[in-house]
Amino acid sequence: MALRRALHFVFKVGDRTKTAVFYRDVLGMKILRHEEFEEGCKATCNGPYDGKWSKTMVGFGPEDEHFVAELTYNYGVGEYHLGNDFLGLTVQSSQAVSNAKRLGWPLTEVGEALYLTQAPGGYPFYLVDKEQPPTEPAVLNSSVLNKNDFSTNLWLDHWFTDPVQKVCLGVSDLQRSIHYWTTLLGMTVMEKNEEKKTVLMGFTDTQCKLELCDNSGTVDHGTAFGRIAFSCPREQLTDLEALIKKENQKILTPLVSLDTPGKATVEVVILADPDGHEICFVGDEAFRQLSKVDPNGNELLDKAVAEDKSDEWFAKHNRQKAAA
Repeated sequence: MALRRALHFVFKVGDRTKTAVFYRDVLGMKILRHEEFEEGCKATCNGPYDGKWSKTMVGFGPEDEHFVAELTYNYGVGEYHLGNDFLGLTVQSSQAVSNAKRLGWPLTEVGEALYLTQAPGGYPFYLVDKEQPPTEPAVLNSSVLNKNDFSTNLWLDHWFTDPVQKVCLGVSDLQRSIHYWTTLLGMTVMEKNEEKKTVLMGFTDTQCKLELCDNSGTVDHGTAFGRIAFSCPREQLTDLEALIKKENQKILTPLVSLDTPGKATVEVVILADPDGHEICFVGDEAFRQLSKVDPNGNELLDKAVAEDKSDEWFAKHNRQKAAA
């Protein structure tokens, strides 16, 4: 299903300052937009929390053409427990490797031109020590292209490769998971590795891929569990929801509209695969409007961090932030 595309992975973060250093200074990503919310998301985007929270989108370029990270911060929560569900995000960028070495960010060489590092909170990232692919199709004349047109975006997919190569998730039954992601969600299997018990799949060859790895046991999501998001034409959302219901699979949040003050309202349905991995599908047309790069994103994040005095309050009262 070429009209579907991979959008982002959601990470819960407990320290926005250290997290910003990792994504901005080590990986070399940009702050695409930052938003503050006074109460929890109707689709539990920030997890099972109903208080104040923030969302920061970071990536190598606009969300129209790149797979990005969504960083959710719940005020008052300082750390989350990792499980064995999220196994890594792979980025191709020799510059990120150089940045990590220059900044003294811990790196472990785990293969030829391949390094393992961790984002704050312990999330594993794999850095491929090769030149980063172009982050934008530089020769495109935007005046003659309509990025809201699906045929245009399908054509754009073949111009460049996203530096974010793949997201790896652990599963307990690889064959069952392959059936779910291909038959129900429309992905295509691109590679299989019987020895490593992995399968690589995606919607198109140049998008960020999803890799599933057989854990040979129960998948533990801890409290740090994330969510992977995809878009599809709005008209497909109701059909997708109906198919999941027909196959007696889990729907965490039925089709719902989500409002962001001053921005487009999007419609989403939240699913869970057989191992409980959360999956968001959002209507593509409205999401392209919502996800436009905010040139003030950096400033808004830095301002929010500066105004967040929770660390000082907890330190003053000899207390620690909650651990989820």
